[in-house]
Amino acid sequence: MLKPEWLRVKAPQRERIGAVSDLLLDLKLNTVCQEASCPNIGECFAGGTATFLIMGPGCTRACPYCDIDFDKSVRALDPTEPERLGEAVARLGLKHVVITSVNRDDLADGGASQFVACIRQVRRRSPFTTIELLIPDLCGNWDALAAVMEGGPDVLNHNIETVPRMYRRARPQAKYERSLELLQRVREGWQKAYSKSGLMVGLGETDEEVIGTLRDLREHRVDIVTIGQYLSPGPRHLAVDRFVTPEQFENYRRIGEDELGFLQVVSTPLSRSSYHAGEVQRLMASHPR
Repeated sequence: MLKPEWLRVKAPQRERIGAVSDLLLDLKLNTVCQEASCPNIGECFAGGTATFLIMGPGCTRACPYCDIDFDKSVRALDPTEPERLGEAVARLGLKHVVITSVNRDDLADGGASQFVACIRQVRRRSPFTTIELLIPDLCGNWDALAAVMEGGPDVLNHNIETVPRMYRRARPQAKYERSLELLQRVREGWQKAYSKSGLMVGLGETDEEVIGTLRDLREHRVDIVTIGQYLSPGPRHLAVDRFVTPEQFENYRRIGEDELGFLQVVSTPLSRSSYHAGEVQRLMASHPR
């Protein structure tokens, strides 16, 4: 299926992404920008921002929409990773950092302790940087979620990814209701943190299903939502069912903010869960907790 004009982006130039890429290589860090083949890598790297991917690069789940490599082997956590990540945040001078991870279902706590260690190192090296975590569902381990939240992230992001009807096809190892419960627990248990979620469209869902999912997220007290176009990474992955128009993305945003009451809905074809994440700082300033 040929991409429409609104989805075409210029290939990132080496001089635009080189400085950040070289730093990541030097510190032996991964980013979801690289691992998931994000279309915004040129813009974000050129702006000196990145979303760090910890505990990878392999993932213990094999979601057919995702470009991150599947690896079900048991791997020990790298105890030096949090310190290296903290150094990268300090050297890049980031005002806002996003830290995400692969799924680590092989670990009893799903990797919660590594998230906490990363928060601690960022706070130590760059105390004025706000921290956003994009976490997996932790297999419903609510003690692990509590440990993560007690670490003190400013924003807790967990992506719902798609509408419930598509879960068996797109997220066979996840549960829609479990993800909703995680997000609600965050808002009810740690009210100073902002809760955030994201979904992709174009997998075969209808507009009515997207709006229904937005209603579910708002009913579970989510503050911020991102909505973007699904782009298939390759022939082994799920195919694109449709390309949603910019006008419909704007309609999602209008319904989400004006009718459902989200603090912010970032809804454009190229939106991703951590794209322009620094805007969260402005949101926090205008809606303090």
